[in-house]
Amino acid sequence: MGEPKLALPWGKTTVIGAVIQALVEGGAEAGLQGILVVTGGHQPLVEDLLRQISSRIPLRWTFNPRYTGEMFLSLQEGLKHTLPTTQAALVVLGDQPQILATTVRLILQRYQTEHQPLIAPSYQMRRGHPWLVDRSLWNDLLALSAPQTLRDFFLRHSDKVDYLVVDTPSVLKDIDTPKDYQREKPLE
Repeated sequence: MGEPKLALPWGKTTVIGAVIQALVEGGAEAGLQGILVVTGGHQPLVEDLLRQISSRIPLRWTFNPRYTGEMFLSLQEGLKHTLPTTQAALVVLGDQPQILATTVRLILQRYQTEHQPLIAPSYQMRRGHPWLVDRSLWNDLLALSAPQTLRDFFLRHSDKVDYLVVDTPSVLKDIDTPKDYQREKPLE
């Protein structure tokens, strides 16, 4: 993208601020024992943003030194830094400010009532983010190594995935290019 996309303006906040706000409004802070952000590129700037946000919202963060690699490396870093009593992790993209608090809430409610080890939103038969993974599957995620990907993890555990059908394409959208940002950013 060429610039730190997590710091881009998004309404009255930033891209990462909008993601964290959706998590808080969706109940992730309470339902999952807090919010842990895994940082990577533009670490000083992103961590400064997180410090500002943490003055209003309790959150923790950790740095993934292998952030240029596969996405699962950031997930592994996050899992290593969860609290020992955490039973599930909600895997959220930091560049997905369009996620809705409603989607987060529905995923958490499904986990609390159904106790499925993997819960992923689905829009028009396509799996999206955020998705939830129970601690019982964390060792499989921690064991992933290249050339494996998260897709391989989902294929291996396809019988355990509980798809939550949603009526919003927001679960499929993230901000990867300047064109994505211009198309998706909210009108001021």
